[in-house]
Amino acid sequence: MQQPRHDVAIIGGGLVGASLAIALDRIGRDVALIEAAPPGALPAVFDERNLSFAEATVHGLRALGVLQKLRAPAGPIRRIHVTRAGDFGRVVLDAAEHGREQFGQVVVARDFGEALEARLSECTRVTRYRPMRFEGATQGDGVRTLQLRDGQGAEHRIDARLLVGADGTRSGVRDALGIGADEHDFGQTLFVARLRAERAPDGTAYERFGPHGPTALLPRGDGHFGIVHGVARDEADAVAALDERGFLARVQDAFGWRVGRFVACGPRSAYPIVQVVARALVGERAALVGNAAQTLHPIGAQGFNLGLRDALTLAELIEAADDPGDAALLAEHARRRRDDRDATLQFSGGLARLTANAGEGLRPLRSLGFAAIERLPALRAQLVGGALGYRGEVPRLCRGNA
Repeated sequence: MQQPRHDVAIIGGGLVGASLAIALDRIGRDVALIEAAPPGALPAVFDERNLSFAEATVHGLRALGVLQKLRAPAGPIRRIHVTRAGDFGRVVLDAAEHGREQFGQVVVARDFGEALEARLSECTRVTRYRPMRFEGATQGDGVRTLQLRDGQGAEHRIDARLLVGADGTRSGVRDALGIGADEHDFGQTLFVARLRAERAPDGTAYERFGPHGPTALLPRGDGHFGIVHGVARDEADAVAALDERGFLARVQDAFGWRVGRFVACGPRSAYPIVQVVARALVGERAALVGNAAQTLHPIGAQGFNLGLRDALTLAELIEAADDPGDAALLAEHARRRRDDRDATLQFSGGLARLTANAGEGLRPLRSLGFAAIERLPALRAQLVGGALGYRGEVPRLCRGNA
């Protein structure tokens, strides 16, 4: 019996992999989506984390028909307020000053996962292999042959003209392609939870930097905030052991009183922060997108936004090509992603290192930096462009051109 053959096989059904599958279905490509989670279960990534969608991401997801499937309200980000504990100055960006109603939106990962699932159910050209594990791939005549294993341990093989790794930070596809990665451990753990304060969200996203990491407060659409609290790795166990009152006191001390007293929080999740950057984005009939291509420090909420731009750039190139795995197409994909990727990596990694450095000698430099951003239009414009998701060659759908 002849084994299945597809235009594109995507390993990983998380945020970026599912979005890419929808984008390729939209342009009429035959897609295999290989997922570890069984039918009826969302991948673990769709939890209580709060996703900050830049304007470019909102455009892209609306063009894909995903945002229309959200059942819970998104929280608009109308202002961005940035400070660092112990330093003078602040940066406040207001969308209205730049002719926009908002910079983007905050969506709970679980809600986004359900919207992606609803949209995938409408796709007619996506074959979902689940639960299925990727075990390797060999190069054939114009195809990649994928070795898969199902939940009962049985082996399966499928062919695809293009293999896409969207399987996360510890990417099996990246390893199978022999693509190395550079790692930097920030020595931090981020705690994420839903939080209620005396004052309800008003559209302001706060980022408060401290010596051990950021504390961010994101305006959700349900009247709560999403809290992201960074701690030194060696303190993570002690913070995880705090009861609700103890945790609220800790984040109140780190963040301050800009929204009044913190009165309650939901269950907490913890994530060690390690930057992992693939040394190449493409191989022979293969590409990496999302966290498989680069896993960033979540400071500034750049990760998924960058990954979606990976996916939509690749889909845009495939739309105009006969062969989705053509070497020239993949080389052009890598070229188009270079500037955006490099600039975003420099922004997120550099900001994480600078703001976490408690050295007294850097305090006046940081304060001068805050003052410069407040007063120099060119610097503000660059920061605003990044907040909106416009870096490098932006995919057409992210520009609002459906």
